[in-house]
Amino acid sequence: MRVIVRVTEKIISEAHINIPDGLSKAGIKQHIVDRYNSGEMLTEMNIFQVDFESISALVVKQAGENL
Repeated sequence: MRVIVRVTEKIISEAHINIPDGLSKAGIKQHIVDRYNSGEMLTEMNIFQVDFESISALVVKQAGENL
């Protein structure tokens, strides 16, 4: 018997980064977004928490198999 199992999880990652002093709130947001979009921050991301959302299974009937 073949079963396809699908697990859905919510993964929360965090990174500790340095932000230049003197930026406004909008400047801080833009700095973070720019670092994330460039991929620069991804190397600093660590999994912080994983929350289980759901699990499902689908039984796949193979040729010549009775269920």
